[in-house]
Amino acid sequence: MIPFIIKPKGEITPGVSLDYKKGVFEISGWSYPEDAIIFYNPVLEGLSNYMQTPKSETTFHFKFQYYNTATAKQIFKIISCLMDVAKKSKVKICWHYDTNDTDMLASGKFFSKLATVPFEFISG
Repeated sequence: MIPFIIKPKGEITPGVSLDYKKGVFEISGWSYPEDAIIFYNPVLEGLSNYMQTPKSETTFHFKFQYYNTATAKQIFKIISCLMDVAKKSKVKICWHYDTNDTDMLASGKFFSKLATVPFEFISG
């Protein structure tokens, strides 16, 4: 599979990078698209396809500056997909947050409690 990349569009949609060959995935920036389901559908489809033959290690980086409620639902779907990938691969989720952004850290901790895969919290 060739890498899947979406460039960010200002402060509306995040950047997305799905590197299937390396097993490294990233979503970064602001996320409040007009229709989060449509925006995130290719990401979920890509992960679903990757799930068939994942790399031995898979890392997903969430680097949000902000996301809305509709995006939060899609984040949960991505994490659920990663829990399925974890049946065949060692999965780690890296939740990045600005050092002073306690809300983003709290969001990551909330998602980590719903997940069965390890989370690493990275401030910066």
